[in-house]
Amino acid sequence: MTVESRGYVGQKIGSISLQTNPVILLRFGAATHNAHRIHYDPEYARIEGLDSPVVMAQLQGALFFRAAALFAGEPAAVVSVGWRNRAPAYVGCALVVTGVVREISDGLLTLDLEERAEDGTLCAVGEAVVIANLKPVC
Repeated sequence: MTVESRGYVGQKIGSISLQTNPVILLRFGAATHNAHRIHYDPEYARIEGLDSPVVMAQLQGALFFRAAALFAGEPAAVVSVGWRNRAPAYVGCALVVTGVVREISDGLLTLDLEERAEDGTLCAVGEAVVIANLKPVC
């Protein structure tokens, strides 16, 4: 596939979403060895100045990776992913990652990504770089 057929500057990528819940956070925390109490203990989260338990930043990054991989056609096409959290993503909310192609250069596409909670809160912003001409698996 050529760069031109994979994407163009300004093209929107498909959105992905995740309905967060305590079980997902428990399982992700176990897999990543993240047992910080702000992710599961409402009282402790409030002591830390949060309204309720929050989604792990690493899970938000995994959503950015997933969005980039789906756009690129396969996970192996993702060269890099980076993000910055902007607001808490509270457990129980639906998170949606969207993005656009920002740049095409040397066979790579740079994607601008953002993650919003269902109420419109901007929870994280980031970017991903994907290989433009890697053939999709399917």
